[in-house]
Amino acid sequence: MKKEKITASLWDASEHLETDEDMVMYLEAASEECDPALVSAVLGDITRAKGMTQIAEKAGLERTSLYKALSPEGHPDFATILKVIDALGMRLQATSR
Repeated sequence: MKKEKITASLWDASEHLETDEDMVMYLEAASEECDPALVSAVLGDITRAKGMTQIAEKAGLERTSLYKALSPEGHPDFATILKVIDALGMRLQATSR
C-alpha cells in the first residue's frame, strides 16, 4: 500500500480577518480570556491583516519594533498596545461582567 504524502501549512488568522467587525469580534474574544500574550498575538494578527507598515506609521512606531512587540515572544508595554489600538481605528472599552 502506497502512503499518501500529506502537506501542511501554518494557519494564519490575519488571512481570514476581512472586515473591521471580524477584527473587533476577534479582539473582544481574546480579551475575555484575560491573557496578555493572547491579546498581544491577536493584535499582531489584526495589524498584519490591516498592513503592518501602515499601522506602524499611524502608531508612530518602527515597523520592525512593532513586529517584534506583537510577536509571540514580544512583551509590548501598555502604551504600545494603546497606540496600536488607536492606529487600527479601534478604542479600548471596559464593561462590567
